[in-house]
Amino acid sequence: MVSFSVLPWSRLCRWLVVCAAILSLAACSVPALDQSLGYHMVSPSPDGIGKVYMGREIAQTMGHRGAAWLDRPSRMLQERPIAAIQGLDLAPDAVVADIGAGTGYFASRLARRLPEGRVLAVDIQPEMLALMQQELDRQGITNVEPVLGQVDDPNLPPNSIDLALMVDAYHEFAYPYEMMQGIVQALKPGGRVVLAEYRAENPLIMIKRLHKMSQTQVKAEMAAVGLEWLKTENFLPQQHLLFFQKPDATK
Repeated sequence: MVSFSVLPWSRLCRWLVVCAAILSLAACSVPALDQSLGYHMVSPSPDGIGKVYMGREIAQTMGHRGAAWLDRPSRMLQERPIAAIQGLDLAPDAVVADIGAGTGYFASRLARRLPEGRVLAVDIQPEMLALMQQELDRQGITNVEPVLGQVDDPNLPPNSIDLALMVDAYHEFAYPYEMMQGIVQALKPGGRVVLAEYRAENPLIMIKRLHKMSQTQVKAEMAAVGLEWLKTENFLPQQHLLFFQKPDATK
């Protein structure tokens, strides 16, 4: 323990400056809770983080130690990823951001449908990106670029993407408003956002409550960042695909 009484004044000042710098860096690493954006804290649910946005408690993030769940064989039947990707109606040269890409389950499948385009696969966990790169190398896929995002920023260039896809990921964003702002900025004018979320409207879908979202909730949160709802598709077994668009200011 440091005793202030035995420290010379100059040493004490330097020590306080170092402490202040450390505290400042720590504060900068995690954005402050901005209640004006609709955030507030509650006692956490068993599967939540205790942070509420627009009336919805944010779910805990699945860590890289659970990566095997993302690549489970049953996912092909449960989520029908090929059908979901076909429903996106992508041009061969589209630039798509897979936000919360994990091990690249969707990113690698998207890449095959974009022979002249590319996929920006964003995740905030370096461990996930490392697992993804191993799989991309194994499959010989070269048009996927792993991107290390931050909890409040996807780290994508402005006006760079045609579509942002989030599959079972958005409900885990610790800073959904800030993340969506970054995604909207990255979209080209008229660019689209598509969310795949388990349907909260159906109590028979056996997914934890905080890992499901209703259409009403998703539409409200996307409207908060200026996105316009286009349509909702329900051809997947348990998820809805919600389509939104960034307004084209040039029209």
